[in-house]
Amino acid sequence: MSQGAAITSSMAPMTGQAYRAARFVSPAVHAYFARHHAEARSRGEMPAASLPDVATIEDMIDAAFWASLRREEGYLPRISLAFLAPEVAAYPLRFERPLLLRPEALTRVAPAVERAGIHLGVWPGQHGLCVWGTTHTVPAWSVVLEVAAPGLLVLKHHRGDESGKFVNVAVLEGDQVKVVDEHGWKLPDCPPLVMSMLGLCSAAAWNDSSNLLVPLAVSMRAHGRGGSLLVVPAGTDTWRESIVRPIPYAVSPPFSELAFLNRAAPDETRSQPWQEALDRAVAAVAGLTAVDGATLLTSEYDLLAFGVKITRRKDRAQVAEVMVTEPIQGAAAAVVGPEQLGGTRHLAAAQFVHDQRDSIALVASQDGRFTIFAWSSAASTVHAHRIEMLLL
Repeated sequence: MSQGAAITSSMAPMTGQAYRAARFVSPAVHAYFARHHAEARSRGEMPAASLPDVATIEDMIDAAFWASLRREEGYLPRISLAFLAPEVAAYPLRFERPLLLRPEALTRVAPAVERAGIHLGVWPGQHGLCVWGTTHTVPAWSVVLEVAAPGLLVLKHHRGDESGKFVNVAVLEGDQVKVVDEHGWKLPDCPPLVMSMLGLCSAAAWNDSSNLLVPLAVSMRAHGRGGSLLVVPAGTDTWRESIVRPIPYAVSPPFSELAFLNRAAPDETRSQPWQEALDRAVAAVAGLTAVDGATLLTSEYDLLAFGVKITRRKDRAQVAEVMVTEPIQGAAAAVVGPEQLGGTRHLAAAQFVHDQRDSIALVASQDGRFTIFAWSSAASTVHAHRIEMLLL
């Protein structure tokens, strides 16, 4: 079979109740991958990944959803399925007898593959879709389906460059389906951070300094305590006009490990020691956001303070309204009062960006929501970008 060809599932319908959201979202997911496969071929590239048909995508989602609700010896499964032939994977671990793609089979094998970076390979077999083994690598544009939590699934694909990043395509949580809007970056004044998370920048752009905010955002969300990160222009101190003084946890001199790692040469950034050092620095800075108050970081990643209390700038009015968007298909922008954004973290972040318009604020909620606040010159208001689905 030629590379990039569509693959048809011969899998029989699963017994029991079907997951209705799987049937709803599968055509949109198939259209997304088909479009990008076609664009790659038009550029003279031949995708190593094969394109599953709509029924195959539906069957994968259905099996993963029901598996996510099962337990194996008291543990909930955390698995990742990748649609690819074993011949395409580098150093595949192949089962002598492939497993039929069924919830019970996925649940039993889940404890062996729950660590990040391990994927269960899925491919058509003699009796339907089968799990043929595991792989650590997947080619660009392979359909990857991750079980993130009970009833929470994320469809994604690898970018295909050395960044190791994945791009989310759709998120399913129970009966809620969210398909990422690829054109979300076309919003006026869309912050580079949001563009990076949408995967719409070039491969080189992933090495731009704005993208270190991506792992910071992921780490902030992961600690589960909620937190705020204020990013202010380097070399300025006008931010002090929006901060209650004295600052209880000012850092002097600024903590510069993250800034130093960001300035590392490109060949160093691809080394394992650099990545390990970066992970530690990111975790250290993101951990500070769990302290009551906001963490203050410059645009060059020097840490200035944490536990910061925000106050309204003397020459600015109280923020009256905020525009809220989410980069999903069918979602419309809404203009709301700041009291509708959430708790005090959101209100304080909106006020800070309203007063310090060359800054941005990242806010993680304890319930998993994540919002980036930035000033929109086009709309003359604070713009709240809801992006939690891009961080799963």
